[in-house]
Amino acid sequence: MKARHVVVGAGPVGLATARELVAAGHEVLLVSRSGTGPEVAGVTRAAADAADAARLTELAAGAAALYNCINPPSYDVWPTYWPPVAAAFLEAAERSGAVLVVASCLYAYGPVDVPMVEGMPDAATGTKARIRATMWADALAAHDAGRIRAVEVRGSDYMGADIASAHIPQVTPRALAGKGVRVFGSPYLLHSFTDVRDMGRALAAVAVRESAWGRVWHAPTNAPVTQAQAVADVCRSVGKEPVRVRPWPRALLGVGGRIVPLLREMRETVYMFERPYVLDSSAIARELGLVPTPWEDVCRATATGKVEPARAS
Repeated sequence: MKARHVVVGAGPVGLATARELVAAGHEVLLVSRSGTGPEVAGVTRAAADAADAARLTELAAGAAALYNCINPPSYDVWPTYWPPVAAAFLEAAERSGAVLVVASCLYAYGPVDVPMVEGMPDAATGTKARIRATMWADALAAHDAGRIRAVEVRGSDYMGADIASAHIPQVTPRALAGKGVRVFGSPYLLHSFTDVRDMGRALAAVAVRESAWGRVWHAPTNAPVTQAQAVADVCRSVGKEPVRVRPWPRALLGVGGRIVPLLREMRETVYMFERPYVLDSSAIARELGLVPTPWEDVCRATATGKVEPARAS
């Protein structure tokens, strides 16, 4: 059944979600601070401050679902940026009746020694991790109290088209030029990478399934590979030879962090690349029938930047 969906955040996740919803025949409003951006077939745009609950409520009136696909401008603003935005989404979902669908990450679990599965405790102690964990805890409490209907999807580091700042995509241009690259942590530990299109597919799917609400889901994600293997596979996907992949010195985060805010903030999450970091997405495959886009397609999209429909394996 055709319905109206309001996607807030016009970055890669928001765009992927909007495209997936349009493909399913829904009416989509894509919201960003400016309300502008490249034309997307079947999508209309609107401007809003994501911390303005009244404006979000106005936009979500009559909508089936309200999506939080926000990507804050930088790590160092999370403590001041997220709380008012999260509160605005809760208020807008309660006042409009739209299902609150949240795009999130794996930070809340913290360092673990086993594959991450839904239902693991949000036991992380870092600042950014606790912010994300609190956001979901507050949404779930409101859901359980019958005030709203909420669901969250978590993905690992993104690959695919439209991605520029994630770990593998940011080194891709240099690798495709035949130059060696550096990565944080070890290049040789297993790590899960989520195609942004699969994140969009998961968000769109759980939004319209009542049985999916009130819990966390993991986006469809391929078997883990090392960072070195990911870079090599991206190169090979477009006929390029793999390049050398080396780690950045660990001291860079300490010394560089005194000057560069991004490096300072990465100290909290660099553990993800200093130990195996594996996401288990078998639940969404088993219960909702969503499987990841084939790895070769993920790598090709990362290399070319071309937006194509996600193709399930």
